[in-house]
Amino acid sequence: MISPRTDCAIDATMSVIEGRWKAVVLCKLRIKSEMRFNQLMREIDGVSPRMLTKQLKEMERDGLIIRKAYAEIPPRVEYSLTEKGMSLIPLLISMAEWGLGNMFPNLVDIEDDRTG
Repeated sequence: MISPRTDCAIDATMSVIEGRWKAVVLCKLRIKSEMRFNQLMREIDGVSPRMLTKQLKEMERDGLIIRKAYAEIPPRVEYSLTEKGMSLIPLLISMAEWGLGNMFPNLVDIEDDRTG
């Protein structure tokens, strides 16, 4: 594992959220609280099982999510956010707002009910 640069504090944050699917997983778990692997696969369009597994392991290692395995047959595993993972949500919201305002100015926010 490569250590983040110490001359730029932003690298510490980027080292745990970089990856194509990590922010999406964090957002999905914020909304649903707990999700199983197959639920995440269904809700994240375009992710492969191998890549999702890799990113979930990295997020667990970094303390962003909890992987809870139940001793059942068939086995059941659920993922949820830790406090550390929840602490990233305001940052992700700010990043989303920046993206909507600066990269995709013609998109409509689906949570904005002023159109009716």
